[in-house]
Amino acid sequence: MRFSTRLRRRLLTALVAASVAAPVSGAAGSSAVPAPVPGALPYLSVTTLDARYAAARAEIRGAERAAAAAGHGGRAAALRAMAAPGRRFLSFDGRDGGRSAEVFGDLARADRIAVLVPGSGTTLDTYGRLYGGAAGLAAALGERGAVIAWLGYATPSGTSLAVATTMRAEEAAPGLRAFTRALAAARPDARLSLACHSYGAVVCGSAAPGLPVHDIVLFGSPGAGAATAAGLRTTATVWAGRGSRDWIAGVPHASFALGFATVGLGADPVSPAFGARIFPAGTATHNDYLTPGFPSLRAIAQIVTGHDR
Repeated sequence: MRFSTRLRRRLLTALVAASVAAPVSGAAGSSAVPAPVPGALPYLSVTTLDARYAAARAEIRGAERAAAAAGHGGRAAALRAMAAPGRRFLSFDGRDGGRSAEVFGDLARADRIAVLVPGSGTTLDTYGRLYGGAAGLAAALGERGAVIAWLGYATPSGTSLAVATTMRAEEAAPGLRAFTRALAAARPDARLSLACHSYGAVVCGSAAPGLPVHDIVLFGSPGAGAATAAGLRTTATVWAGRGSRDWIAGVPHASFALGFATVGLGADPVSPAFGARIFPAGTATHNDYLTPGFPSLRAIAQIVTGHDR
């Protein structure tokens, strides 16, 4: 599709401003904090969970020491909190803004599990919002539920051109696909879902083909990298919701070539033409979806538990 120069600039500006999952202040320096190369982890299974948690905690403590030695006191304090007793990580890598997979709930016994995929600007330095959302969803699922906060990719900054393209999502997709398949193999009897916020919906859309999940839930999404839900080539039920106060509704859904990349994130997931099942999100703003008491949190929890039907 051809656009005038003015329209291209307006679209690019809007897309770059969109998809912010968390505040990006401090994100630019996040990748500059040194951290050791993580070691190998035990294979993911119910019987190795405690060993995985212990190994990941050791990685966090190593990253804490490295950050402190380099004078990054704020990062060191955040890592110290992550290594606290009671917190459980399946994996951790402190380099390049951070990669982690934190478990909320009893993963060994849960019969409904959600993998929460965050959006742009999410790093170890802005981790609090992801933590709060995962904790809120885990509480809504109850004792039989578990949530994994999957920060498994280099999220684009909310002020970078990358946030307006699918490039980071395509880079992240193999990791999310491998993680989800390993989780399904470890817990074959559990109901698995992806809960995908903002740019995380683009990641989920890129990883969707063939994933062994029951539901893919897109919320606060600027797109999923496809024109329709069928275009995601998944057997999962695709859901979409957007709060009435979420500014992401103003993102234009179109694309154009810049020569080195195609700018645009696909069709509007809540549009009838996209074909997703719509869930109520109430008056949620862009970062409210998993806030206790909000209709969106109740709806997402019902989808994950299979009680929506």
